[in-house]
Amino acid sequence: MTARPKSPDPLTGRCLCGAITLEIRGPVRGVVVCHCRQCIRQHGAPPGFSQAAWENVRLTGEENLTWYASSAKARRGFCRVCGSSLFWEPVGTGRVSFTAGLLDQPTGLESVRHIFVADKSDYYEIHDDLEKFPGTMQKAPPI
Repeated sequence: MTARPKSPDPLTGRCLCGAITLEIRGPVRGVVVCHCRQCIRQHGAPPGFSQAAWENVRLTGEENLTWYASSAKARRGFCRVCGSSLFWEPVGTGRVSFTAGLLDQPTGLESVRHIFVADKSDYYEIHDDLEKFPGTMQKAPPI
């Protein structure tokens, strides 16, 4: 986990229209940039996700949250009002990944790695020195 040395506690954020807000207290993972085909299709570009334990996340406007089962292992959450992509949840883990872009500034977070780089689109290149995985991470780091 990447520490949040200068970030507020709690972290706060919202969807584009503000129908869903969240507050996160406690540890969060550094930002992982995903290049898988599902993420590219949903976002149009590689999204960055951080992660927290569900028990540390408080939502308001949850009635506006819609879930899509994108695979047998995960589901994706978005705002039913504005369509903002908000969450990727590995089913049954007690954790939720959230798009780093929904957070209010400053976040204090840093990007830590790229995943599914073997699946990345051909219209961009990765030009940083962060750790890169051809698929998913071999072992998920603790949060």
